[in-house]
Amino acid sequence: MTTTTKPAMKGSAGQTAKPKRTDAEKRESRIGWAFMAPFGVLFALVFILPIFWAIYSSFFRQVSEGGGAYGGGELVNKFVGLQNFQYAITSSAFWTGVGRVLIYTVIQVPIMIISALALALLLDSFIVKRVTAFRLGYFLPYAIPGVVASIIWVYLYNGQISPIVKGLAAIGINVDFFATNVVLGSMANITTWTFTGYNMLIFLAALQAIPHDLYEAARIDGANGFQIAMRIKLPNVRAAALLAMLLSIVGTIQLFNEPQVMSTADSGIGKAYTPMMMALSTSQGTLTPGGDGPASAIAIVMALIAGVLAALYALVERKVNEQ
Repeated sequence: MTTTTKPAMKGSAGQTAKPKRTDAEKRESRIGWAFMAPFGVLFALVFILPIFWAIYSSFFRQVSEGGGAYGGGELVNKFVGLQNFQYAITSSAFWTGVGRVLIYTVIQVPIMIISALALALLLDSFIVKRVTAFRLGYFLPYAIPGVVASIIWVYLYNGQISPIVKGLAAIGINVDFFATNVVLGSMANITTWTFTGYNMLIFLAALQAIPHDLYEAARIDGANGFQIAMRIKLPNVRAAALLAMLLSIVGTIQLFNEPQVMSTADSGIGKAYTPMMMALSTSQGTLTPGGDGPASAIAIVMALIAGVLAALYALVERKVNEQ
């Protein structure tokens, strides 16, 4: 029995023509797009559109027009080009806030990532029983909204009512969590408490995806638990570590909830303590120049800084892995 092969159809340029889709395939494609449409619309409305609106508004500033010698007039949006960006990048308050955030990131992110990795390795070992309960307990702080978590910790930092401060004072340790040289660490503690469990789940998912045959082979070769963790587990969670670090860098650059809430109890935290607080104060008109334009410019500059830092970290990580 012989079979014949149907020659492929050639296009005008000598290339193989793509087979036409059947009606069933077209119908499946339309159904897929229909299911994705609600997400696409919502994504465009709550994510894409605000970005374009922020970029558009960053070129305008509210100015007073009209009126006479005794004032009056009204505020109107006037096109000012790049003046809002010039205001942001030449503001000493802005760069002071950026410096605080960078110091915060350099200290807080490594502590959080190392803690999350240690917890994930612990849950992935044979030491912990009832892993589900521990996993839920570690993740639970992330389920608490950031503002609520900050309010809880402000209460715990308050020297007059805090059981922690009173307990430390009872043993002769006097701590002021709102002191100038301590307050940044107090904020870092809130973020670490909130997001360590979230990053732990990223590492734990990567650890559980490692084939257990590798562990068995290592044990046959005489490796102990510590050697398995160092030689097998850690090298296989590099991708998860990169993801966790990138998310943490982008998140900490946008530091806002913790200082904003703590400013209610500490007058030393000003309206421009971080760039995001500066953007809010500018949009509310409590800093000059006020309005949405300068605030949008600050937010865009911070987004660019976060993107550059994330790209630099990813590049360094890739270079290290290639060596």
